[in-house]
Amino acid sequence: MVTATNTTARVQKLRELMQLPEHNVTAFVVPSEDAHQSEYVAACDERRSFISGFTGSAGLAIVSLDTAVLFTDGRYFLQASQQLDSNWTLMKSGLPGVPTWQDYLVKNLPAGSRIGIDPNVFTATDAKKLEADLAKVGSSLVPIPNLVDLVWEDRPARPASKLKVLTTKTTGRTHTEKIQQLRQDLEKKGVAGFVVSALDDAAWLFNLRGSDVHCNPVFFSYAIVTPEYVKLYLQEKSVSQEVINHLGPEVILRPYETLFDDLRDLAPILQANKQKFLLGTRTNLALAVALGKGNTIEARSPVTDAKAIKNDAELEGMRQCHLRDSAALISYFAWLEEQLANGVELDEADGAARLEQFRAEQAGFVGLSFDTISSTGPNGAIIHYKPEKPTAARINADLVYLCDSGGQYIDGTTDVTRTLHFRTPSAHEKRCFTRVLQGHIAIDTAVFPDGTSGYLLDILARRALWADGLDFRHGTGHGVGAFLNVHEGPHGCGTRIAYNDIPLVPGMTLTNEPGYYEDGAFGIRIENIMLVRKVETPHNFGGRGYYGFEHVTLVPIQLKMIDRSLLTHLEIEWINAYHAECLAKVSPFLPKDSPGLKWLQREAASL
Repeated sequence: MVTATNTTARVQKLRELMQLPEHNVTAFVVPSEDAHQSEYVAACDERRSFISGFTGSAGLAIVSLDTAVLFTDGRYFLQASQQLDSNWTLMKSGLPGVPTWQDYLVKNLPAGSRIGIDPNVFTATDAKKLEADLAKVGSSLVPIPNLVDLVWEDRPARPASKLKVLTTKTTGRTHTEKIQQLRQDLEKKGVAGFVVSALDDAAWLFNLRGSDVHCNPVFFSYAIVTPEYVKLYLQEKSVSQEVINHLGPEVILRPYETLFDDLRDLAPILQANKQKFLLGTRTNLALAVALGKGNTIEARSPVTDAKAIKNDAELEGMRQCHLRDSAALISYFAWLEEQLANGVELDEADGAARLEQFRAEQAGFVGLSFDTISSTGPNGAIIHYKPEKPTAARINADLVYLCDSGGQYIDGTTDVTRTLHFRTPSAHEKRCFTRVLQGHIAIDTAVFPDGTSGYLLDILARRALWADGLDFRHGTGHGVGAFLNVHEGPHGCGTRIAYNDIPLVPGMTLTNEPGYYEDGAFGIRIENIMLVRKVETPHNFGGRGYYGFEHVTLVPIQLKMIDRSLLTHLEIEWINAYHAECLAKVSPFLPKDSPGLKWLQREAASL
C-alpha cells in the first residue's frame, strides 16, 4: 500500500525562505533532475521527492506562497494521488484542460511574479524559453540558491563510488577512439570544444562505470573536450591508480568542483578569439552562464547520438546478457509458482528480493537496472510501483501478477516485463492481455524504411487496444544503455513529438512494452528489448533500405492469459516461433532437471 508523506513543515519552511529579502520570490520551482539532468538521481538530489512526498522518477513541483502543485505524467497519476498529502494539488500532465507547468506559471500566478529557480538543475534551453514566456505578463525568472537544500536538514552526502574500468571486449572501442570521433564531430560543427555534462555520456566516452546513482552505473563527472586537450572532472575519492593508467596522459584529471572556475577562465578566451563552445540541449543554465553570453551554441549532444548506436561488441553483449537474464527470470517464475501452489505466503517485496537473488547467480551480474516492480492485482495499475516492507501486498494467486525488472551486467543492461496469472484469469483479463500482446507482436514484426521514427511506429502498439476502446498512458519503448542507464535517448517509440526527430537506425536498442491498466483491479504489460537491424525485402522502393527488429529478451508469454479467438494466424505463428526460440536458446542456461527448465519446457509450448 502506497502512503502519503506529511509535508506541512517542509512546505511552510520553504515559503518562509521564499519571502526573505535576499530571495523575494512569488514561487519556487523544483524539478526532478540534478545538475546533470539525470532522470534518476542520487539520494542527495531527490529534492522534488523530499518537498512533495512523491517518489516517482518524473515530475515537477511548484510552490507559491499559497499553493503547491505537482505535475507528472500518466505513468504516475495513481501513485502521485496516493503519495501527495493535502498540501498538494496533482496536475495530470497531458489530460484535457491541464496546462503545462510553464503555462501554469504564466497564467495562474499574478502578473509581475518573480519565479525562483536553481540554475544548476534547469537547462539553459528551458530557462530561455520560460523567461520569454514570463516576460509577456511582466513576470521574471530569478536564479537563486536551491531553497530545498536549506529546508532539508538531514540531506544525504553526495556519493563518490570507486570507478570500474571496462575493456574493449565489451565496449568495442577505446576511449581514445571515441574522443577522436567526438573531435571530428566538433570540427564539422565548427566549434572550439564541448562540455560533457550528462553522466551516462561521460561514462560511455571514457569506458568507465560507477555506482553513484542507484541502479545506474554512472559517477559524478563533467568533461571538456577540445582539439588540444581533454579534461575529466571527477570526485577525488572515485579515482584509483587503475583509472589513471586507463585514461593515460591524454586525459587531464581535475577535481569535480573546479569545472565552473575553469569555464569562467575560458569565457574571455572564447570572446577574444570569437570562438564558440557546443553545449548539449540538456546542459544546465549555470554552466552556460559560466561560459559567458554569446560564447555557446546549443545542439543535441554528439556523445548521446554516438552512444545510442551500439557497435558489434555492445550488441553481442546485449544478446548474451539477455540469455542469462532470461534464465534468471524463468527460474524466479518457476519458484514463485511453486511457492504459491504450496500455500506459502509471500509479499511483493519478498518476490522482488528472490528475483534479485536469481539474477545475482548469473555470470557478470553487477546489480539491478531499476527497482523491481513486483505487483499483485490493483498494484499492477501503478505503472512504476515499488514494493517495500511493511506495506507490500501479499501476492495473491487469484489476481494478475505484473513483474517489470532488469539487471546490470558487465556486458549489457536488461529490462523485461511479464504478466502472469497463477490460477484462472477472467475473460476480461484475457481479452485485455491479448490486445496488449497483439500490439507487442505488431511492433516486433514491423518493417519500415530508413528515416522512420519511433513516433510513427507507436500506433502499431495501440491499434488492437483502440479497437476495444482501450489505451495506455506511457510510451511504447525507450532506448537502453549497454551496461548503462536503462532509459537512454535520444530515440524512443511513443507519442512524444521529439521522437519524430530521431529516425531508428541499425544498432539502436528499443524496448517494446505496450500495456493496459485498470485502477483498483490489475495492470498488464509485455516488454522485450529489441535491436534495430537491416532486413531484406522483396523490393527496395526508392533505394532507401528497410529495417526491422531482433528481440533479445527470451521469456515465454503465458498461454493461459491469451484469448486465442482474437488472434490471426500470423500472430499465432509468431507466438509459437518465439516460444521455440526461448526453449532453444535459454535451455542451456538452466540446470538439467531444475524447476526453471521444467517451467520453460511447459510454458514455451505451442499455442
